[in-house]
Amino acid sequence: MIQKICVAGAGTMGSGIALAAAQSAYSVILYDTNEAVLEKAKTAIAGNLNFLVEKQKISPEENKQISARIKFSASLEDCKAGLVIEAIIEKAAAKIGLFNQLAAINTAETIFASNTSSLSISEIQAGVEQPQRVAGMHFFNPAQVMKLVEVVKGEQTAERVTDELMQVCRQMNKTPVLCKDAPGFIVNRVARHYYLEAMRMVEMNLASFENVDTIMEASGFKMGPFKLMDLIGMDINLAVSRSLYEAFDHEPRFEPSPLQIDKVSKGELGKKTGKGFYSYSESKKQ
Repeated sequence: MIQKICVAGAGTMGSGIALAAAQSAYSVILYDTNEAVLEKAKTAIAGNLNFLVEKQKISPEENKQISARIKFSASLEDCKAGLVIEAIIEKAAAKIGLFNQLAAINTAETIFASNTSSLSISEIQAGVEQPQRVAGMHFFNPAQVMKLVEVVKGEQTAERVTDELMQVCRQMNKTPVLCKDAPGFIVNRVARHYYLEAMRMVEMNLASFENVDTIMEASGFKMGPFKLMDLIGMDINLAVSRSLYEAFDHEPRFEPSPLQIDKVSKGELGKKTGKGFYSYSESKKQ
């Protein structure tokens, strides 16, 4: 039974996963090689917990208990746990290299899960020692709030691994959905056209991005496509678009939008940079 979770990568997604795990009574190691990123994660997690106290969702004592469960570390040697969830750069070689480094200091029972939103789990596990213990565990942003987690079974993933990951998700009060490894898994494959068709309408001057968001939200969607892209990050959204475009042999319906490419080239990535399709004057400071 998994009791300790290591989250590798202390960016927005990694810190959110770490917080969600700590809130569910897991002992957590949040690892990153960058001390500044770790400090930012520490501040963000403290801010989220203080907000919950202010809203009377948790007590001050619970705040202390949750905080005490998270260890922040820049040392790879601290990354010993029953489950490792990586949330690092979207490059298969980097993920494979990290997993192999961690395999050397963990037991044979340790499970390795990738939070990738676009890379093949089967490709990742093919380069990792004991590939049967590698799977996908795709959280959605913000990870401490969003309920859905895609548990992705690669070609060599053992059934006991997906069973344990499904149980971890449930203990974290998440809604796990088991799926087979395929380009975009379920959500990103289906949702790709929510973004791409919206951008094509703007490119063709059929509607403004603000109007597209307004009508989609009025139709029942919680967030319009442009607000959602700003929340996720244009760099991540473009990477997923490119990944599916390649995976489907340059199928035109998956072709990345020039709008995406332009935003990324300008560094206008959304909330995390303070500007995307919309401007966020306070976001960059947080």
